[in-house]
Amino acid sequence: MKLPRLGLRHVAALLAGAFCVTGFAPFYWFPATILGLAVLIALWHKAETPGQAWWLGLAFGLGLFGVGIYWIYISLHDFGGMPTAMAVFATVMLSLFMALFPAITGWGARKVGNPWLSIPVLWVLSEWVRGWIFTGFPWLLSGYSQIPGSPLAGFAPVLGIHGVSLATVVSASLLAAMALHWRQHTVLRRNIALLALLWIAGVLLKLPHWSTPSGEPVSVALLQGNITQDLKWEHQTLHETFQRYLDMTLQTRAQLIILPETAFPLISSQLPADYLQRLADHARQNGGDILIGTIEYENGQYYNSMLSLGTSPAQSYRKTHLVPFGEFIPLKQVFGWIYENWLDIPLTDMSRGGFQQRPMQIAGQAVAINICYEDVFGEEIILQLPEANILVNTSNDAWYGDSFAAYQHLQIAQARSMETARMMLRSTNTGATAIIRTDGTLAAHAPHFQTMILEGEVQGYQGATPYVRWGNWPILILLFTSAGVLLRHRARPFAPQ
Repeated sequence: MKLPRLGLRHVAALLAGAFCVTGFAPFYWFPATILGLAVLIALWHKAETPGQAWWLGLAFGLGLFGVGIYWIYISLHDFGGMPTAMAVFATVMLSLFMALFPAITGWGARKVGNPWLSIPVLWVLSEWVRGWIFTGFPWLLSGYSQIPGSPLAGFAPVLGIHGVSLATVVSASLLAAMALHWRQHTVLRRNIALLALLWIAGVLLKLPHWSTPSGEPVSVALLQGNITQDLKWEHQTLHETFQRYLDMTLQTRAQLIILPETAFPLISSQLPADYLQRLADHARQNGGDILIGTIEYENGQYYNSMLSLGTSPAQSYRKTHLVPFGEFIPLKQVFGWIYENWLDIPLTDMSRGGFQQRPMQIAGQAVAINICYEDVFGEEIILQLPEANILVNTSNDAWYGDSFAAYQHLQIAQARSMETARMMLRSTNTGATAIIRTDGTLAAHAPHFQTMILEGEVQGYQGATPYVRWGNWPILILLFTSAGVLLRHRARPFAPQ
C-alpha cells in the first residue's frame, strides 16, 4: 500500500485519537472519546479510497495507543531493565500493531459501503478480535471510556463492554452525520432523535436492580504495602516486606483481609510456618479469613496464586490468563533471547491454573478471585458466576510506575462490577486499591503510592445479569448478523462528502 503524504487530515486523525484518551481514567471525561471517534468517522467519510481510510485509521490508532499505553515503556525500561532504544522500539511496535485495528476498520467500511452501519459494526468486531488474538490485549476498548458515569454504561449488564462500545461508536457516528449534514434539517432531526433514544435507553437500563443483597455485609481490609517494584524481589528487603504486612494485618479487625498479588515474593513452601500461623490466628480471632498473594510450586510448575488462611479450610486460586512476555514466553524458542539479553523480569515462565476453578468459600462469602490482568476479560470473570457473590482482584501495577495504567486498570474493574452486578474488592501493591459498588462507582479508593489499610464493608449479591447468563453471545450474534447483511447487500462504496 502506497504511503500517503502527511496532510492535515492525518494530523487531525492523530490528534483525535490522542484526545480520546481523556475519556478514560484518570480523566473520566466520557464525551471526549465519542467526540474523537466522531472526528475519525467524519474523516473516513471524506476519504476517496479504501487506502486513504486505512491511513486515517492508522493515524488515529497511533494517537490513541501511543498516548494511552505509553506506560509499556516504563515497565520494559524502568523495571524490566531493557535498554532505552529497545524499550522505545517495543512500545512503538505494540502501538503500531494496535493501530492496525482501526486502520482495518476504515478500510473495510470503505469497501463494504453503508458507512453509518458498517463503521460501528466493524469497529466493535475489531475490538472483540483484539480481545483474544495472541492471548488478547483488550485495553482502551471504546466502551471503557463510558464507565461508570455515562448513560451508555447502562448497556454493560445487558450486553457487556462490547455492547457499551457499540453504543459509543453509534453515538459518534450519529454526531459525525449531524456535522456533515447539518443543513439537511430532516436528516438532522432524525439523527438527534436516534441519539436521544440511544442515550435514554442507556439511562433506563441503569434503573433495574440486576442483583439482590445476599446475607449480611462483611468488614474488609485491603492492604496496600507500597513495596517499590525495584526492591520487591530483592532478598535484602524480604524481612521488611514480611514485617510490614504482619504489622498491617495485626492492626485490622476486619473479617476479610486481602493482600496484593505476590505480596510475598517467595514460593509458598518457603514462607515461614510460624509467620503464616500468626496471620491465620489473627484472621480466626477476627472471625474470618486472610488472602495472601504468593507463588505456588507443584510438579515442576510455578503458579501465580492467592491462598486463604483463617476460619475456613485453606483454599487457593491459581491465575489462569497469564500476561505474554510478562508471565510466560510465547514461542520460547523464538523470543527466549529477549529475556536472556535484554530483560530482567522474575518468574517469566509461569503455568496456567484451570478455568474450572470455583469461588473460594471464605468469611461467609463465595468469593471469585482474579489476579491482575485477568479482570480485563469479562467473559472469563463470569465463569465463576452466578455462584460467586463478591469479586476480588489482586494486582501489582507498580510495574507501570506513576502512569495512567493503574487508573485505567481500575476503570476496567469498574466495568466488571457493572457487568456482573457484584461488588469488587481490589487490593494492590501501590495503587489503585479500591472498593467498587455494583454500579461501578467507587465506595472507597486509597491514595496511590502510600502504605495504608483501606477498610470498609462489602455486601454480597446474588442473581445473574443478562451478561452473566449469556456472556458475549448476544452482541456477537448481533454484530455478525449485521456484518452478513451488509456484505449480502453490499452498497456502492460511499462517496466522499
